[in-house]
Amino acid sequence: MQLENKKHCSCIIGYACINETLARTKPKSQAICVNRGMIKKTFEQRGLPYAGQLALQNLYDLEKIVRWNYAHGIRLYRMSSDMFPWASEYKIEQLPNASKIIDQLNKVGQLVKEYQQRLTFHPGQFNVLVSLSDRVVQNTIKELEFHAAVMDYMQLPQTAYAKINIHLGGAYGDKVASMKRFCKNFMLLSESVRSRLTVENDDKRSMYTVQDLYTGIYQEIQIPIVFDYLHYLCNPGPLSEREAFLLAYNTWPKDIEPIFHVSESKKILEPHAPLHAHADYITKCVDTYSKKVALMLEAKAKELAVQKYQELCC
Repeated sequence: MQLENKKHCSCIIGYACINETLARTKPKSQAICVNRGMIKKTFEQRGLPYAGQLALQNLYDLEKIVRWNYAHGIRLYRMSSDMFPWASEYKIEQLPNASKIIDQLNKVGQLVKEYQQRLTFHPGQFNVLVSLSDRVVQNTIKELEFHAAVMDYMQLPQTAYAKINIHLGGAYGDKVASMKRFCKNFMLLSESVRSRLTVENDDKRSMYTVQDLYTGIYQEIQIPIVFDYLHYLCNPGPLSEREAFLLAYNTWPKDIEPIFHVSESKKILEPHAPLHAHADYITKCVDTYSKKVALMLEAKAKELAVQKYQELCC
């Protein structure tokens, strides 16, 4: 990871899912949480009514996080994919309290627009459009469509401004064939998903570099590439960091500020940790090569890491 000596960043910096400050609120019953869930046995016993109840509680707390972010100058936030427990088993409209949930989604969306914030998703790595299994592909489509439906009820833009970011998920011994499969399965998605979908470079040498994604995905279906600094460090491919950064940057529409991912390796403080493991904080300013980008900090300390990075780099 190349670093700048001077303080420099876009100052549009965000974090993912958990707000540590609000999660530690005392008493514990008043702690803010957006990922209330349940085990499968509980879901089978209590069903959609309980799933809807937990989802609504999560969305009330999402509103609190949005308000907290606004009060603290944070304009970028990644929503948790766990806001709806067992979301693979239903559609939002099937929940008994769907009208309340939809109203709350709309309310949060209006707040986000008023506050000029940017909300995104990063569904889990079990979403694999390149899979050789039709079942996995169909489950992935279902999962991505659910994320897009949440965003639609929030009235977020159907563009990469409100990105749904994923990894390709596997190479299966043939990157070229796998990327062709991704592009084919991409066409099975609704416009609501396709218009928001982005792809990210991987941290494993056997997986996809920015160059791979540019050649095999962007040049075929023109979806933006999210550049991840730490993943590049782990799996650079043939390009320098500057070259990879700019290649990814130029895949984004000119009117949408790219979102790139920043984390620092835990190995810096703990020599025995894997290189790809994320540290609590980021102690150096990344080089944005004179480009204006939004930075999603993937640091364990969440919003506390954002505040320290702002002090250091902005």
